[in-house]
Amino acid sequence: MLVLTRKVGEGIVIGEDIVVRVMECKDGRIRLGIEAPRDKKIYREEVYERICLENREASQWDLQKLDALNAILPSKGSR
Repeated sequence: MLVLTRKVGEGIVIGEDIVVRVMECKDGRIRLGIEAPRDKKIYREEVYERICLENREASQWDLQKLDALNAILPSKGSR
């Protein structure tokens, strides 16, 4: 992990197209501004972790539900 010290108005460059700038420090909180191309997805860490968790959960098969689905769908031979 790279750890940097920046003052308000200073920033860092990531790659060739992302700039992260310190906008404000107040009451122990830091406001950041991020300049990036619109095609880059930027998430708060807790939101990104939730998206990953929900994607993992959605990819898991529930065998009982799969059996129930098979029971109501027509088989290939009956078309």
